Amino acid sequence: MKRALAVVEPTDASKDLLREAGSLAEGVDAELVLVHATTDEEYSARRKAMESLSNASGKYTPGEARAGAAEFARDLGEEVLASFDVEYEVTSSVGDKADGVLDAAEAYDCDHVFFAGRQRSPTGKALFGDATQRVILEFEGPVTVLTA
Repeated sequence: MKRALAVVEPTDASKDLLREAGSLAEGVDAELVLVHATTDEEYSARRKAMESLSNASGKYTPGEARAGAAEFARDLGEEVLASFDVEYEVTSSVGDKADGVLDAAEAYDCDHVFFAGRQRSPTGKALFGDATQRVILEFEGPVTVLTA
């Protein structure tokens, strides 16, 4: 492992996963890339909330959403990785979560992905899709998944 991608979310499972990724990266002197992928639904909900504020000026743009997601990843990295001797970068995406993760892994030439998945039945995966499953199937390298 030379450079790994860690998908970060606002959950305890994501913090646990980031600790594991940090520990492994430190042990093999690898770099980390932290990505927070904002889905279209999350972006739409935030945009509507921001635009409903009476003192809101302008629109909440996808660029602002990406910047906010990158800031979240940076803040989480500072919190969780402070005790590790590991270098990391942050990135973000807005749109399909699996696409964001796969695109970031390719753009940063990552050879490993760490993903905090959630347990979902096979029927749930078929009906609603599953970003974790798609990353496992499409990423050409190891994927470590922590499920809560």
